[in-house]
Amino acid sequence: MRTSKLKPVSYLTKVNKNFIRNAAVNSAATAKVTEETIKTIQGKSWQEIPGPSSLPIIGQLHHFLPGGELHNATSFEFAKKMILKYGPITRLETLGIPPVIFLGDPESTAQILHGDNWLPIRPGFESLDYYRTNYKKNKSSEHYGLLTDHGEKWKKFRSKVNPALLQPKTIKLYSSVLDEVARDMINRLKSVRGEDNMIKTSFDVEMNLWSLESVGVIALGDRLNCFDPNLPEDSPAKKLINVVHEVLILAEELDFRPNLWRIFSTPKFKRAMKVYEEQEDLAKYFVNKTMEKFKSKNVTNDEEKSVLEKLLEIDENIAHVMATDMLFAGVDTTSNTITAILYLLATNPEKQGKLREELKSQQEKRPYLRACIKESLRMLPVVSGNARKTTKDYNILGYTIPKNMLIVFQHEIMSRMETHFPRPHEYIPERWLVGKEDPLYYGNAHPFAHNPFGFGVRSCIGRRIAELEIETFLARLIQNFKIEWFGPPLRIKRTSLNYTLPPYNFIFKDV
Repeated sequence: MRTSKLKPVSYLTKVNKNFIRNAAVNSAATAKVTEETIKTIQGKSWQEIPGPSSLPIIGQLHHFLPGGELHNATSFEFAKKMILKYGPITRLETLGIPPVIFLGDPESTAQILHGDNWLPIRPGFESLDYYRTNYKKNKSSEHYGLLTDHGEKWKKFRSKVNPALLQPKTIKLYSSVLDEVARDMINRLKSVRGEDNMIKTSFDVEMNLWSLESVGVIALGDRLNCFDPNLPEDSPAKKLINVVHEVLILAEELDFRPNLWRIFSTPKFKRAMKVYEEQEDLAKYFVNKTMEKFKSKNVTNDEEKSVLEKLLEIDENIAHVMATDMLFAGVDTTSNTITAILYLLATNPEKQGKLREELKSQQEKRPYLRACIKESLRMLPVVSGNARKTTKDYNILGYTIPKNMLIVFQHEIMSRMETHFPRPHEYIPERWLVGKEDPLYYGNAHPFAHNPFGFGVRSCIGRRIAELEIETFLARLIQNFKIEWFGPPLRIKRTSLNYTLPPYNFIFKDV
């Protein structure tokens, strides 16, 4: 399951040449035909898209079995190998999973994302959808959440929660309390350092505690006290962290890899149903606990209300579901993102020093801070790509893609292509700040080559919250510590998220 060792990936060079050659051929061919002729051209069947060999009934499943070239490969590893072997479009068709088309071409990606942006269907978490719509008891709510709802039902839900979660003015109101969380976390890190300036507790758990405390204060309007040194291992906060992590691991197994749970109830499917229920119960515990505090709190008209309070004024069911999903989606994502950023800054000390100088200046705008985060998201994003189920037919790279086909866009692969980002394997925050005349200028890249928060109406609703959390905490970390790294490169395990793996060889020296 280990994938990234942060070495230059030679397959991207090969892919770039294929892309350039294909673009030239397509351009020449287009020039020779009339507009009327183009309308009559029919693409090849999607089943002719290149991919591993297939067998009757099981399709390409044998490649994933022990001894097969894709045994234990994640969806990202599969796409990487197939793009190297077959080009920018490849096909996965096997027993236990719906047919999937992987795209490593940004222009084709743009065509589909623009074309499906009215009421797009973003697949994923099918097992969670099954739990919420079929398995769970007392299905009284008409809404099941942004992760699993689609169509008009999803649109209605999103339109109600957008004002509370997307308005910059609203999110900025949390700046001071998130800074309080960040400062408390700095103190905690100092208290768990050894004489060698290394963190003696589990670093990934520490980052999860910070991310849960941060998202909790926004979703629930109250501190969860995750930093309490006497917090028991069986406390709701620590239980929630562990459950969220297991949920995402199970989702990778059930929803993003070949699995037979859609045919019969497998042991992992049964485990997932129990874990989803446990996660929901824990989220309800925190929501209900905070709602009780609301009842005893005297709120003035001028006092800014929490996101949860605002949502409760709209619809209690929506507020409960949204708070549950925020606690679900806001822990592992930001914790792994901050770990990746710290690693890249620790292994690029001159960039870290430049960032520290900017922070010392106390200027209101901190462009280099944001550039450091953007460059990390390009190199080590917390998700490898994006997905859609097509709502109409498309002609993509000469193939007819029918309605209801699952498409996976390989943004992480595309963001490391020399074609779009010169010196793609180097950590260069300056590429997000230089002018258009500079060869490194990020705007020279295809706009759909790098897409860490998704696109359009189904883009990440928690983006502004996540960015504020990360900017606030990262600034405090760099102001307090000179961060170093020793030993081999940071390892990444790709499931439904890209997880950083121990050992975390960070050294946190006081500035």
